[in-house]
Formats: sequence, structure tokens, C-alpha cells
Amino acid sequence: MTVHTRVSGTQSPAGQVRPQVTELRLSAFAGHRATAVPLGPMTLITGPSGSGKSSALGAYEALARLCAGAELPDVFADPLACVPERARADLQRRRGFRIGCTVDGPAGAVRLDLAVQAEPELRVVGERLTRDGLVLLETALRDPGRRVVQAAWHTAGTAPVTRAPMPDDRLGTALVPLRVAGKTDGQRLVLAAAEQVVVALRSAFACDPRPGRMRAPVPAGPAGAGRLLGGCDNLAEVLWRTRSECAVRHGMLVAAVRSGCAGPVADVLAEEGADGAVQAFVDRGDGVRTPLGRLGDGELRFLALSLVLLTGPGVLAVDPAAEVPQAYQTLTVLADGLDRHLDVRQVRVLGELAARTCARGHIRLVGAVGDAAWATGTAGATVVDLDRDGTT
Repeated sequence: MTVHTRVSGTQSPAGQVRPQVTELRLSAFAGHRATAVPLGPMTLITGPSGSGKSSALGAYEALARLCAGAELPDVFADPLACVPERARADLQRRRGFRIGCTVDGPAGAVRLDLAVQAEPELRVVGERLTRDGLVLLETALRDPGRRVVQAAWHTAGTAPVTRAPMPDDRLGTALVPLRVAGKTDGQRLVLAAAEQVVVALRSAFACDPRPGRMRAPVPAGPAGAGRLLGGCDNLAEVLWRTRSECAVRHGMLVAAVRSGCAGPVADVLAEEGADGAVQAFVDRGDGVRTPLGRLGDGELRFLALSLVLLTGPGVLAVDPAAEVPQAYQTLTVLADGLDRHLDVRQVRVLGELAARTCARGHIRLVGAVGDAAWATGTAGATVVDLDRDGTT
């Protein structure tokens, strides 16, 4: 694996470092063994088909969903697909996978490592939260007959650690606020580290626009309620909303579409028809409106990805930490096939838009691309090539 550029984290408007995931570890996951992916404000993962680009994004999304409180079966619908192909079962016929990450922020560099058993039944078998080598939280499967793991967290009070059972289908780090009292300095450190990891991970939006589902009119929801889905199926409804909510951002979207789509572009708009369905158009400025249904796949993906980069948690279907001010959070866009169906001009324009957006600090991008040559000299870009050194 080759990393072309590495960029450090960003700060909030108040000067406080925003919690950010700076490394994704795929210790044993799908086609990956001992793979560490450094993450900057704008990270592009490249490599040929089968090198593990999509599975890397899938691992990040899985950690994000677990941090939001999801249970293992909901996150890993096909857990055996996550087990490395050559992984051998132990004497109890158990096989599994391991993923993790590092999150930098006010609490320092915090590592989260997770081991999951995929067969004979899906369950957490081990989790570790550490900072500077100090174990803050550790769980382990002690009794396979019980649906719990034994947890121990740093206390540094009258007892060095506190022990208690936790469910084996949830991420312990996400449960820490419900279990740790915060009465000692050690417990407060555990709480701060866990919150940093949860805040950094859970605000993730996995996005892979599907042009075939974006062309038809969509039912109109309650005013202001439409949030963009990961496949951008409801793009028309969201455009109907965003055009009236923020004229500045909408103007930036129109400018991007003008640079990335064929023909003149005066506006991008959506209207509700008599049947209650919302249809979107590109206004050509001379009385001609082109329905989205007539745009090519590349134009539709370009439009949808531009909208994603120019919006935020209030528009995208994400689950941010409600108790933390947005000024201290960062939305991470996970874009599979970022350059799929795009021509050279569209890739360049979208890349420039992504670089400007990520430089502001409130949005980060992790995108899988077929060819990242265009981004090698882009300021702020981290390019990770999975087709080097046999690391996949």
C-alpha cells in the first residue's frame, strides 16, 4: 500500500480540535490482512477491482453504525463475507474478523479495536479502547454459553478497574456513558475517550448515487423533512427543499452543475406536480427545462455528489451526536465509486469542489476511485493505493 500525501486534522471555529478518524485498520477483514489506511480531510482509496476499496469503506460504515448504537446483526447482514477467505476455524469451529481505527481529538489519539466472531454465531468477542498504551476499556468473551462479554474499564480510584458484563451484540464504547459514573479522573478519561470516538465515527454518510433510481418523480414528504438517502433515490425531493433553504449553497450547486454538465445551466430546480410527486429539472435559461430523467448517468452522479458535498447532517440521512454542538462535529462522506461514470472534466470539477469543502473542516471525504492520478497534486488530498506491497 502506498500513501502519497498525509494531512493532519482541522479545528473548529472556536479553535478546539474536532474529533476525527485519522486511521482505519483492517487487521483481518474480507480481503484485507494487516491493512492500515491513513485518513486525512480528503482521502481517496484507489486500486484495481478486487483490491478491497469497497470493503474498506464498508468497515468504516460498520464502525459508524455500531457507534450510533446499532446491533451486530443489523450492521453485518452477511458476516461470513467479512471473514478473510483463508481464515481457519479453531477447535470450536469459530471464525471471525477484526477492524479498528484511531481517532484524534481533545482526548489525544484514541485507538478502538474490535474482534467479532462470525460463526458459529455472530457476537463480539473482544474490544479494546486505548490511549498512549493505557487500556481504558476492554471486553472479552469469557463464557461462550452466555450472551455477554466481561468488560473492565479504567477507574484509578480505590480499585484500578471496574468490571461488569456487557451485551455481546453491541459496541461497548457506545455504551460507556450508560455504565461509567465519571466519579474519578480515570473514569472521566474513559468517558472523554469514548465520546471522542463516538462523535467522530457516527456522523458518517455512505453514498453511492444510483442514476436508475434518480430519474423518476418522487413522492413529496412533509415540508423540510426530506433527507437525502445514500443512493440519492429521492434527489428531486431534496432539491425541492434545499433550493429554498439556502440561496448561497444552492448558488454554489448551480455553479458546480454548470461546470460539470453539458449545455447551458441557469438553475437546478424541483416542482411538485398535481399528483403530489416532485420532479427535478435543469433550467437551461431560455425557456427550456431538462428533466433529470434525460440526463446521463455521469451527469446525475455528478449532480448528486456535488449536492452531498455542499450540504450537511440536516439534509443527509445521518445520525449525528445530538448532545454535541455541530461546531465540534465533522461529517464524513463515504463515497464508493466516486469517479464512476464521470468524464475527465467532471472528475476534475468534483475533485476541486471536494478539496475546497474538506478544507473548511466540517466535512471529510473518504472516496473509492478507479484512478486517483488527478488528485496526486491536490492540496489536502491523501491518496492510498491498495495495489502496492501485497497489503491487500
